[in-house]
Amino acid sequence: MALRPSKGDGSAGRWDRGAGKADFNAKRKKKVAEIHQALNSDPIDLAALRRMAISEGGLLADEIRCQVWPKLLNVNTSEPPPVSRKDLRDMSKDYQQVLLDVRRSLRRFPPGMPDEQREGLQEELIDIILLVLDRNPQLHYYQGYHDIVVTFLLVVGERLATSLVEKLSTHHLRDFMDPTMDNTKHILNYLMPIIDQVSPELHDFMQSAEVGTIFALSWLITWFGHVLMDFRHVVRLYDFFLACHPLMPIYFAAVIVLYREQEVLDCDCDMASVHHLLSQIPQDLPYETLISRAGDLFVQFPPSELAREAAAQQEAERTAASTFKDFELASTQQRPDMVLRQRFRGLLRPEARTKDVLTKPRTNRFVKLAVMGLTVALGAAALAVVKSALEWAPKFQLQLFP
Repeated sequence: MALRPSKGDGSAGRWDRGAGKADFNAKRKKKVAEIHQALNSDPIDLAALRRMAISEGGLLADEIRCQVWPKLLNVNTSEPPPVSRKDLRDMSKDYQQVLLDVRRSLRRFPPGMPDEQREGLQEELIDIILLVLDRNPQLHYYQGYHDIVVTFLLVVGERLATSLVEKLSTHHLRDFMDPTMDNTKHILNYLMPIIDQVSPELHDFMQSAEVGTIFALSWLITWFGHVLMDFRHVVRLYDFFLACHPLMPIYFAAVIVLYREQEVLDCDCDMASVHHLLSQIPQDLPYETLISRAGDLFVQFPPSELAREAAAQQEAERTAASTFKDFELASTQQRPDMVLRQRFRGLLRPEARTKDVLTKPRTNRFVKLAVMGLTVALGAAALAVVKSALEWAPKFQLQLFP
């Protein structure tokens, strides 16, 4: 299949920087052939597709994503898409908020797109969101959800995006769409235990600064779609997240913080300074390296091993969010999480500081380079990540899609 240059070409990173043009083209051609071989297998080789999505460069182009993303989410593309009711906008309790959020989403569309085309896509974006919510009344809209939906709309179009977003919303995003923020907060509480495993010094510094995890909230609930300016980087991460366990975005958040460790340690040890630094995510991150590192950490410190520490973190976390004043300072520096913040606010109450709850004698249990230097794109680490994703993923029917 001939591939046109894609707005979602995920090959940005060290792959095209480190190899010559001929070598790059040869690698790309080989990977495209491997993806099509997996798609044409009987049954479809889902494990191979997941490895391709995780490995360096991801799925390469939007034409390929249109074929692979439905397989990763177990969506049958031959079935007709859900049909929206004509009166849905009048009947939906979320319409006004969705409308406001979509109107503010101008930068999520490609630069130079004609206004008429963009406005048409924004109408489609509203329709997709309202239809998914209407068909799944157990789901609750949150600000930032539209940042995820627009990514699917731009890559696969309205018809397929509706089906993919509905499956994603009832699986990967389900915890974010509860009526309260309890489960979202629980996921955020995995962040500090992951950091602690790699760098106790950084962990303790952040605990002393009482920065909490609010800075990573918009990263998590939008799959970084709200904070990354380059669409290529967004879809590259979506390749990775769709192929992995639902908690992989919090591991990726952790490796961003770890990557910026020296910056954090060099700033003032107070909540405002550390929060401000971390909430301003750099746009020139080494994405392929960080994806590899996130996979490594997931293999070495799986969620099952961190669950106890995450629960302890939740009990001890009355830090930046433990007073209304500090929480407001953190919240006002970050969007798009207003609705979630309102829910979160109901959970917070002033309590005594518990700085020393998580401080304990320990050594750095792994040499940092050993922890961070593996490559998830190859070998056992990638297989372990894929195996975890396959075990978690929605059950596939015996008869896969024609």
